[in-house]
Amino acid sequence: MEPVRIPTLCCALASGLLFGVGLVISGMVSPERVLGFLDVAGRWDPTLAFVMGGALLVTLPVFQSLPRLGRPLFAERFALPTRKDIDWQLVTGAALFGIGWGLVGLCPGPALVALTTLSTPAFVFVGSLLAGMLIQQITLEK
Repeated sequence: MEPVRIPTLCCALASGLLFGVGLVISGMVSPERVLGFLDVAGRWDPTLAFVMGGALLVTLPVFQSLPRLGRPLFAERFALPTRKDIDWQLVTGAALFGIGWGLVGLCPGPALVALTTLSTPAFVFVGSLLAGMLIQQITLEK
C-alpha cells in the first residue's frame, strides 16, 4: 500500500467536512427526520427525497463527464466499480443496511456526524457498525 500524500489527505478531509456540513444543514443527522421519510403510512416527511434528488442532480453530470476528465487531481486514475454482478453478499449487505437504517434512522455518514452531539444511540450505532466491519473482515475476507 502506498503512503497517502498530503494533498490527497487534505482533499479527503475537505470532502468529508463538506459532506458532514451538508448532512447537518439538510437535517439528515436527525433519526426522526429519516424515520419520518420511511413512515409512508403515517406522518410522511419527504425531506430525504429532496436531499437525495439534489445529490443526484449534482452527481449524475459529474459521473457522466469522468471519461473526458482523464484522471483525478490527486490520484493516478479514477477508482470506479468494475463489477456488475449481483451476488448474495451484495443482497445481504443491502438488506442489512436497509433494515438497520429503518430501525434506528441512521446510516454510517449521519451516524459519524451525530457522534459530535455525544448522543448515546449514535455511539451504540457506530460501535455496532465497527463490530460488524470487524466480523466481516474476520469471516469473509479471503
